[in-house]
Amino acid sequence: MLRSRERKSGPEPGLRGVLGQPHHCRPFPRGFAAQSWAGKAGLELTVILLAQLPECWDYRYRKLALKNHPLKSDEPFAAETFRQIAEAYDVLSDPVKRGIYDKFGEEGLKGGIPLEFGAQTPWTTGYVFHGNPDKVFHEFFGGDNPFSEFFEAGGSDVDLNFGGLRGRGVKKQDPSIERDLYLSLEDLFFGCTKKIKISRRVLNEDEYSSTIKDKILTIDVQPGWRQGTRITFEKEGDQGPNIIPADIIFIVKEKLHPRFRRENDNLFFVNPISLGKALTCCTVEVKTLDDRLLNIPINDIIHPKYFKKVPGEGMPLPEDPTKKGDLFIFFDIQFPTRLTPQKKQMLRQALLT
Repeated sequence: MLRSRERKSGPEPGLRGVLGQPHHCRPFPRGFAAQSWAGKAGLELTVILLAQLPECWDYRYRKLALKNHPLKSDEPFAAETFRQIAEAYDVLSDPVKRGIYDKFGEEGLKGGIPLEFGAQTPWTTGYVFHGNPDKVFHEFFGGDNPFSEFFEAGGSDVDLNFGGLRGRGVKKQDPSIERDLYLSLEDLFFGCTKKIKISRRVLNEDEYSSTIKDKILTIDVQPGWRQGTRITFEKEGDQGPNIIPADIIFIVKEKLHPRFRRENDNLFFVNPISLGKALTCCTVEVKTLDDRLLNIPINDIIHPKYFKKVPGEGMPLPEDPTKKGDLFIFFDIQFPTRLTPQKKQMLRQALLT
């Protein structure tokens, strides 16, 4: 049984630094498995393939793959553990990939390496695991029935149809990917078309490996869409051999507007006004989202809680864009900071008598 060893502080030695030490054990590369396996499938899984000499990797893969295959293991994380073991073996069994990992670490292996090194290898754009642990398992054991040794003693009847083990042939869709889509009130008033470029992994012809490709998603924004409107592009996420691509969902968010604030289908407008005009009537000018100038007469005395409702000058209704909500005009009354004695006397005579 493999057991994890306590790691001393200090830099982690490269793979080349441990090949000449037959009894040295090195934890599995961070990010592949070690952190996610700890406490899930046993401590023996926190120290695996890199803990051994090259001639031992086949033995370690065989032992761990057989033990953690979902057909054999009842552990809740067996499928993910099985996949991680396959990814590790895929890297370590290839001298080129192993050399890149040894020199540049996982970040260099997966993110790309310097051209002076990469020019001699096919991995300058970064390594991507094809995502099919069954393929690695089948190629390692060979034959039509790589699971036969499971059942030689037990005599169990098991459907060995590859890809159908314990429901693993049934693909599971990745969780939806949600992104905010910020739109101006003008965009939501008139409607518009937004084109958004996404980068995603697309399966190659071998149906195992994948390549990052760009795609343009087109969103036809309808007049009156409200904040929180969700636009779904089904199955536009990363592709993989054992997954259904995730849906990509854009959620409408409204940008702040310099003049208006929106609530549902109504627009709120705040008009600054002097105290004199608030008491003596006035006309308010409002420039609308479609560049019309409204002249709204106010014949009432304007107090701090007063507002004016203008029907039909709000946002289009999503259900029927020919109809609109209302415009509400509020007032910010500007009080004078100073008054001369004469003006104070005039106000007393006008307001208090």
